[in-house]
Amino acid sequence: MTDWHKSSYSDGRGGNCVEVAEGAITGVRDSQNRKLGHLDVPAVEWTALVSAVRGQ
Repeated sequence: MTDWHKSSYSDGRGGNCVEVAEGAITGVRDSQNRKLGHLDVPAVEWTALVSAVRGQ
């Protein structure tokens, strides 16, 4: 996992946001605390979470 990107909901002003690296295993981390590591989530579970949050 090397292609980290910030959430599309980030305000761009340096606020708290989540970064993800999508793939077969999706990495999720806090952009303000990268040194603390990340969570690994199976892609199918990440997709289900995003769909649920979007209300789909």
